[in-house]
Amino acid sequence: MPSRSPVVAILGHVDHGKTTLLDYIRKSHIASGEHGGITQKIGAYEVETHIKGYSINKITFIDTPGHEAFSLLRARGANVADIAILIVDARDSLMPQTIESISHIKSANIPFIVAINKIDLEDANPEKIKNDLLKYEVLVEGKGGDVPVTPLSAKTGKGVDDLLETILFIASDKKLQYDKDASPKAYIIETKKDRRGIVLSAIIKDGILTVGDIVYAQEKKARIRSLINDKGQQVSSVSPSTPFELLGFEKTPEVGSTISTTPEQKEAETTTPISSNVDAKFDLAQIMATPKEEKKLSLVIKSDSQGSLEAINAALSKNEHVDILLSAVGDIHKSDVFLAKTTRAIVIGFNVKPDPETKDLSKQEKVIIKTYSVIYELLDELNEVADLLQEKEEQEKSLKGEAKVLALFTIEGEKVFGVKMVKGKITAGDELQLHRNDNLIGKTRLVSLQVRAKKVQEVKKDQESGMVFSPPLDIRVGDMVKCIL
Repeated sequence: MPSRSPVVAILGHVDHGKTTLLDYIRKSHIASGEHGGITQKIGAYEVETHIKGYSINKITFIDTPGHEAFSLLRARGANVADIAILIVDARDSLMPQTIESISHIKSANIPFIVAINKIDLEDANPEKIKNDLLKYEVLVEGKGGDVPVTPLSAKTGKGVDDLLETILFIASDKKLQYDKDASPKAYIIETKKDRRGIVLSAIIKDGILTVGDIVYAQEKKARIRSLINDKGQQVSSVSPSTPFELLGFEKTPEVGSTISTTPEQKEAETTTPISSNVDAKFDLAQIMATPKEEKKLSLVIKSDSQGSLEAINAALSKNEHVDILLSAVGDIHKSDVFLAKTTRAIVIGFNVKPDPETKDLSKQEKVIIKTYSVIYELLDELNEVADLLQEKEEQEKSLKGEAKVLALFTIEGEKVFGVKMVKGKITAGDELQLHRNDNLIGKTRLVSLQVRAKKVQEVKKDQESGMVFSPPLDIRVGDMVKCIL
């Protein structure tokens, strides 16, 4: 299969040089033409490196306004970037958005490069940055790790070729390839509406899209009217890793949606959505649905001061069942919600609250935000939930079978409960626990088991059966019966 160019996302703190770097690479003037020099929209640009010795010499860059757009794409299931660049100012070192970017890159589980920018300035201190990164478990080359570090000046261009070659080296190691005969798959990274109609900015990752193709995004259907590359030129087709604009849709799909030539099949959710209310009660049954190898309470923590944050981190780090994905000073932002969405975490605020827009987003994305003003209340509640979560995991490990009560029948004066198996198996004679709303109600024994009026010894997952219990309990429709070994 042919190789494809790597798709690279640039993340970091505002004014640390993300757009200036891309501006130098493209030999254009993106930064100077934008308000305040800050990127105002997502752009994707393909560049040719002219570096020899690699099977590919092109790189596609996604220039985002920060980690928020990066995590928004991931929250929608769009795994667009193959590699990330964490850009850090050689004088400022790690700033709040740098720290948040680290969390987003780690949650994406993609290789990344640390680009130390502005090394041409007298007070540049690259060694301090390498040491500061250790605090956030980023082990760079020369400090016990393998994360590449490239010192550079986006203004003068010093070190930029080294960065490009590092990208190509990682891409070569990843063996990025595509199948030109595969069904096309592209991801929408931005949408807009202008005199041309609805315009989708996208990057294709597999197959080939051609003008005239019938395509789908979510439930929306369109015939491709026009394809335009990143240089503004109309093209007849686009191949993998190519950024492009697509015209033809009459209704706007969401950012992060997949463009393909086959209708999108709605897949059953693999996880149960977490309650959407800010300051909602913890729902352990829903948190337990997260498909992690080890059940932990994952947290994104925001605080009003560094002192409070350090105290919270120190106390919670003693609980091995708590996983702190991000802890930072500042208000709760949309990017925190997106990080929690993609990692199945809960957002915790100490003396800080989300603004109305972020609160609405948390409801839309079904992410819990909990806020506290008393530190011991925060610690007590989180430690309690984490311990209960671990206790439930231990129970799950010894769970033989679980069934849900669907109906109650009285046959010849005997109560028979219609149930459906949801996990494992249950055998006649097993001791069972009755659970209601995730609370243990009582214990009983399965004395009779029938499938279609025929007595059986055992039922397995997805089977329906009639069960008789002794001693009788106050069993209701919707209750769960579990056999714990």
